Amino acid sequence: MKSLLKYKGIHPGIVLERELEKRSLKKRPFALSIGESAQAINNITNGKRKIPVALALKIEKELQLEEGSIVILQSYYDIKLEKDKMKETPKLSVLRRSLFWDTDIDRIDWNRQHKAVIKRVFERGNDDEKNETIRFYGKRKVESALKSTTTQPMKLHKKS
Repeated sequence: MKSLLKYKGIHPGIVLERELEKRSLKKRPFALSIGESAQAINNITNGKRKIPVALALKIEKELQLEEGSIVILQSYYDIKLEKDKMKETPKLSVLRRSLFWDTDIDRIDWNRQHKAVIKRVFERGNDDEKNETIRFYGKRKVESALKSTTTQPMKLHKKS
């Protein structure tokens, strides 16, 4: 169990994928061995689906993992998702969505992508948007981002 806690906050499907690879198990035969569809296991290992408790128990039993370990990983991942939703964002009522025409503004990681966001607002934004950016990030961080020449082109999440 302790070895699995290093994966805290990672989708449990990624851990399952690694575990299957480590044991040289193919997904399809593994899925059949636990009475699950190959598509379901594939969606889980690709991070597109949660692992319900009943399925987690089957996986743990088949792989001889400590009972509850997959469920706990799923819970940690769910907690991470909720925390990500609660992260502070700039006042989106001030920032025009058209500034971020090429992305879903609700999926921007405002801290990780701060340089690209700051540069875009200061290249294309109005005074209110620039002031909101300074309020949110602070003058020092804005100045540092604007001086930076190493910023990659803005790579935000594509619209769904």
